[in-house]
Amino acid sequence: MRNFEVAIIGGGVVGCAIARELSKYDVRVVVFEAGSDVASGASKANSGVIHSGINSPPSSLKAILCVEGNKMFPLLSEELSFPVKWTGKFVIAKNEEEVDELERLMETGIKNGVENLEIKEGDEVKKLEPNISCFSALWIPTAGITSPYEFTIALAENAVENGVSFLLETEVNGLNKKNDIFSIKTNRGEFKADIVINASGLNCRKIVSMVEEPDFDIYPCRGEYLVLDKNYRYLINSMIYPVPVKEMGVLGVHLTPTIEGNILIGPSAEFIEDSSDISTTRKMMKQLFHEAKEILPSLPEKGVINAYSGIRCKISSAGEGLADFRIEESRNFRHMINLIGIESPGLTASPAIAKRVVGMISNIIDLREKRDFKVRKRKKRFSEMSVEEKSIMIEKDKRWGRIVCRCENVTEVEIIEALSNILGAKTLSAVKYRCRAGMGRCQGGFCTQHIVRIMEKNFGMKIKDIKLKSPNSYMFCGKTREENE
Repeated sequence: MRNFEVAIIGGGVVGCAIARELSKYDVRVVVFEAGSDVASGASKANSGVIHSGINSPPSSLKAILCVEGNKMFPLLSEELSFPVKWTGKFVIAKNEEEVDELERLMETGIKNGVENLEIKEGDEVKKLEPNISCFSALWIPTAGITSPYEFTIALAENAVENGVSFLLETEVNGLNKKNDIFSIKTNRGEFKADIVINASGLNCRKIVSMVEEPDFDIYPCRGEYLVLDKNYRYLINSMIYPVPVKEMGVLGVHLTPTIEGNILIGPSAEFIEDSSDISTTRKMMKQLFHEAKEILPSLPEKGVINAYSGIRCKISSAGEGLADFRIEESRNFRHMINLIGIESPGLTASPAIAKRVVGMISNIIDLREKRDFKVRKRKKRFSEMSVEEKSIMIEKDKRWGRIVCRCENVTEVEIIEALSNILGAKTLSAVKYRCRAGMGRCQGGFCTQHIVRIMEKNFGMKIKDIKLKSPNSYMFCGKTREENE
């Protein structure tokens, strides 16, 4: 089927949230994603923070949608079976001069409808966070954490369960309109749609330029992160943020506990030319560690097990501060909705953005609710099971007893189930982001070879076709030696 009522360009968290919201209605929807899986860009490479809404100017779209989105996560977590933890957040002042900024943030938060904000003295903070020293801190109890890739995958897979089509490794390279119908050219052929939603993140300007001259620029801003080993999870209980740097339009290097028990350090903020450059640098890693150690003096130097980076989609350049979200119809092409400059708090705002976009769509076509809409149920991981539950599972299927990833305690069955996902994603990263194989201390040093064998044996994949994470990221380029004839 190549004719749809709604075509969504981009399988990040915003595109997937819109797809899932639309899947509640009798409407034909397709999502085009250039990567080999959803959440292949900024939607996986962020802090996983559910923001409260204290940082955005009152009445801005960022503030309104962040606060709305924050309140939607408890129900979403229940319906989609992805993890959420309400850790709360401290924004710390190192000295008396920074207290004025805490008061400003508190005032902004109150105007935005953020509840139960409180400024605590340093000794009060010390009782809750023994390893943190500060003059005082703003406490935000409504801030939380989630797994950004699990959330995005849950949105996408639930959308598919309810009839949405996802086309991975499908890049949109042409767009025009004739007789009220959009023609969408891709590397997999041409598709038709009545409505186009441009949720392509860093590529939003490229998509807009296919139909009109953009009135904005994109300023890619790279943020690098360090990941601490789970053994150091005891160091903090909540998120620890510095007073934000106004000039950069970012929140600064912070410490964030993750759902799985690691601690994230970062992100940095570096404006770059190449929006695809997600490299990590030794210089920035040292800088991140140094800044984090000022906040957390007991930070262990040998605790880092990984580093990664993500690219913020900024429509304001360095020194211009924060720019607001833009959610608007194309100037020249009716029924094309562009989402421009969706950066932080985009993850938090995504369900509220989806509601808003679907509201715009309802003014174009008649949306009839489905009677058989399905929610998503997640199976308990082997690592989460009791000894008795594990014994029962192994009794039923011996493959539950074969541990593939030792660090994260992931079994052969879980690898197979991850590769059997309904999106059709078949990369090593698709496995990692669904069951955590390869995310532990050895970062895949032990389990990679076993996952590759499962791909060959259980899914008939040829070893030369196995990819790491993206369309051209082939793992194996040839043999080190020829087999004997």
